Amino acid sequence: MEKEKKPYGTVLVRASKIMDFLAESTATECLKDIASATGMTTSTTLKILDTLLMIGYVTRDKGSKEYSLGPSLVRYANKYINDSVLVKVATPLLEELHELVDETIHLGIYSGNEVMYLNKLEPKKQSIYMTSKVGSTRPLYSSAMGKAILATFTEKELVDYLAKTELVPFTANTMTNTMALRADIDKVKGLGVAFDDEEMEQDCFCIGATIRLEDNQYGAFSVSMPKFRVTEAKKAELIQLIKATKAGIEKEIAEG
Repeated sequence: MEKEKKPYGTVLVRASKIMDFLAESTATECLKDIASATGMTTSTTLKILDTLLMIGYVTRDKGSKEYSLGPSLVRYANKYINDSVLVKVATPLLEELHELVDETIHLGIYSGNEVMYLNKLEPKKQSIYMTSKVGSTRPLYSSAMGKAILATFTEKELVDYLAKTELVPFTANTMTNTMALRADIDKVKGLGVAFDDEEMEQDCFCIGATIRLEDNQYGAFSVSMPKFRVTEAKKAELIQLIKATKAGIEKEIAEG
């Protein structure tokens, strides 16, 4: 049996937990809350935060002594996004889709059993916008892009994912029953797109599809809109447009 690999620097793993927590937070956070959320002592958390402060990965408000992510991370994020083959290939075709639908469009990748947003196109003529932002993540089981990715999993991969994932409800519509989620994933396999029907955010409806060639998972994209704008006719039209865009992106990747 192959021996399980252990990380070389556990302090880096701990620092990553702190940064993940701050990335998902909607406000600045105090030392006590950061330590509690990451499962570390306050003394250990403070030492790591002091190092992250020194290199600019986090900042601290002098008045409240609360922490948030720092500006030094921006150049790394921008470098990754600018160099991403997926972003370069997908963006022009997503912009064409955006012109047709004028709704919020997200491009994401599968990362750490979640979907991370790489790009976001905002509607030009609509007055309601989605709260999502580039760099934030969403669970697979409750998002359209996530469920589209889950539909590409092998049975073993799906079993492993469900065993490790707590299906926490975000709204009254979030699927927290494993059998119901499996049934929904089977529908995705048949239809070729996935839906988030107010499962992640109240009053928000999304349709998502993967970007995949053979066994290579490149990412996923989705069209999001307020639920009140969704009609059966619009849903059918969006499904066809999303499928055409998916095919176009995958063709560009294959030829590139």
